[in-house]
Amino acid sequence: MTDLEKVDAELCKYRHAILAFRAEATENGVELVISLLSAGPDVPIYRAPVHSRDIAHPQFPWTFQRYLYDCMHDYLVDLFECTPQMKDQTA
Repeated sequence: MTDLEKVDAELCKYRHAILAFRAEATENGVELVISLLSAGPDVPIYRAPVHSRDIAHPQFPWTFQRYLYDCMHDYLVDLFECTPQMKDQTA
Protein backbone atom coordinates (compact mmCIF):
# COMPACT_ATOMS: atom_id res chain seq x y z
CA MET A 1 0.00 0.00 0.00
CA THR A 2 1.40 3.41 -0.95
CA ASP A 3 1.61 6.37 1.43
CA LEU A 4 -1.23 8.06 -0.45
CA GLU A 5 -3.41 4.96 -0.11
CA LYS A 6 -2.67 4.77 3.63
CA VAL A 7 -3.69 8.39 4.15
CA ASP A 8 -6.79 7.92 1.98
CA ALA A 9 -7.73 4.86 4.05
CA GLU A 10 -7.54 6.93 7.23
CA LEU A 11 -9.48 9.84 5.75
CA CYS A 12 -12.32 7.47 4.79
CA LYS A 13 -12.96 7.05 8.51
CA TYR A 14 -13.88 10.73 8.91
CA ARG A 15 -16.97 12.69 7.85
CA HIS A 16 -17.61 16.29 8.87
CA ALA A 17 -20.68 18.52 8.58
CA ILE A 18 -18.87 21.49 7.00
CA LEU A 19 -15.38 20.30 6.02
CA ALA A 20 -14.12 18.06 3.21
CA PHE A 21 -10.89 16.07 3.48
CA ARG A 22 -8.70 14.55 0.81
CA ALA A 23 -5.11 13.51 0.25
CA GLU A 24 -3.01 14.39 -2.76
CA ALA A 25 0.30 13.07 -3.97
CA THR A 26 3.01 15.71 -4.29
CA GLU A 27 6.62 15.55 -5.38
CA ASN A 28 7.55 15.54 -1.68
CA GLY A 29 5.07 12.83 -0.63
CA VAL A 30 1.49 13.27 0.52
CA GLU A 31 -0.47 16.39 1.34
CA LEU A 32 -3.60 16.64 3.48
CA VAL A 33 -6.15 19.00 1.92
CA ILE A 34 -9.01 20.51 3.93
CA SER A 35 -11.71 22.70 2.43
CA LEU A 36 -15.24 23.83 3.17
CA LEU A 37 -17.92 21.60 1.65
CA SER A 38 -19.69 24.58 0.09
CA ALA A 39 -17.01 27.21 -0.30
CA GLY A 40 -17.04 30.20 -2.57
CA PRO A 41 -14.16 30.94 -4.92
CA ASP A 42 -12.39 33.27 -2.46
CA VAL A 43 -12.32 30.83 0.46
CA PRO A 44 -8.84 29.38 0.92
CA ILE A 45 -8.01 25.68 0.99
CA TYR A 46 -5.78 24.35 3.76
CA ARG A 47 -2.82 22.14 2.81
CA ALA A 48 -0.48 20.30 5.17
CA PRO A 49 2.25 17.77 4.48
CA VAL A 50 2.00 14.21 5.81
CA HIS A 51 5.50 12.85 6.22
CA SER A 52 6.44 9.33 5.13
CA ARG A 53 8.06 8.57 8.49
CA ASP A 54 4.75 9.36 10.23
CA ILE A 55 2.75 7.23 7.79
CA ALA A 56 5.14 4.29 8.34
CA HIS A 57 4.86 4.49 12.14
CA PRO A 58 2.69 1.77 13.77
CA GLN A 59 0.71 4.46 15.63
CA PHE A 60 -0.15 6.32 12.42
CA PRO A 61 -3.96 6.14 12.85
CA TRP A 62 -3.71 7.83 16.25
CA THR A 63 -1.09 10.40 15.35
CA PHE A 64 -2.94 11.17 12.13
CA GLN A 65 -6.14 11.86 14.05
CA ARG A 66 -4.35 14.39 16.25
CA TYR A 67 -2.72 15.95 13.18
CA LEU A 68 -6.06 16.16 11.36
CA TYR A 69 -7.72 17.83 14.36
CA ASP A 70 -4.82 20.28 14.72
CA CYS A 71 -5.05 21.12 11.02
CA MET A 72 -8.83 21.59 11.26
CA HIS A 73 -8.31 24.03 14.12
CA ASP A 74 -5.64 25.94 12.21
CA TYR A 75 -7.82 26.09 9.10
CA LEU A 76 -10.85 27.42 10.94
CA VAL A 77 -8.73 30.05 12.67
CA ASP A 78 -7.22 31.03 9.30
CA LEU A 79 -10.75 31.73 8.01
CA PHE A 80 -11.25 34.67 10.38
CA GLU A 81 -11.71 37.85 8.38
CA CYS A 82 -11.34 40.10 11.40
CA THR A 83 -10.01 39.72 14.95
CA PRO A 84 -8.98 42.28 17.60
CA GLN A 85 -5.33 41.40 16.90
CA MET A 86 -5.46 42.29 13.20
CA LYS A 87 -3.79 45.63 12.43
CA ASP A 88 -5.83 46.85 9.42
CA GLN A 89 -9.39 46.46 10.63
CA THR A 90 -12.29 48.32 9.17
CA ALA A 91 -15.19 49.14 11.43
